[in-house]
Amino acid sequence: MGVITSFKRNFSDLFKKLFNKQNARIGIYGPPNAGKTTLANRILRDWTGDAMGSVSNVAHETRRARRREGVTINTNGSSITLDIIDTPGLATKIDFHEFMEQGMDEAESKRRAKEATEGVIEAVKWLENLDGVILVMDATEDPFTQVNVTVIGNMEARDLPLLIVANKVDLPEASPSTIRDAFPQHPMVSISALEGKNIETFYEELAKRFG
Repeated sequence: MGVITSFKRNFSDLFKKLFNKQNARIGIYGPPNAGKTTLANRILRDWTGDAMGSVSNVAHETRRARRREGVTINTNGSSITLDIIDTPGLATKIDFHEFMEQGMDEAESKRRAKEATEGVIEAVKWLENLDGVILVMDATEDPFTQVNVTVIGNMEARDLPLLIVANKVDLPEASPSTIRDAFPQHPMVSISALEGKNIETFYEELAKRFG
């Protein structure tokens, strides 16, 4: 009886591992205004008909991580189900004067700066609980930033999958090749999250990296 009981217990544990596996948790990271929430909204609208959150030209519009569980993506004959986490924009310094330049009064600007700082801390903490990262970079900006290098270094140190997204290629000054040359050791896809350009290629890479 002991052998049978042990077999049943081991089989039950194996069954749970095979069929109750949690969805991979994938974080969308990058500096403010790189297009993280725009991309998150694009993913959700394409596959759930919903949206993650509002988008603004003001930096740090997203000040709390937002998670959507069980997003199933079907592409190129394969299917993956992910938990998508849209994180606040990472920045090394947040100055309330930047918000005042957007027309906010001092009190509101200081409140927003405080919330943005807390959001950065939350985003950094989330890195320890993810299975992979989509790193969104503005293809019109210099990719050699402390934010980008830090996120890439974190993923490399933990040996977790990373997909770099060169966003805003719809803009004439975009240079996705600069991003590719900067980080040739990682896969990259060039898209316009706003216009949906190359979005199918993005989904194929998503399935390849995180499936």
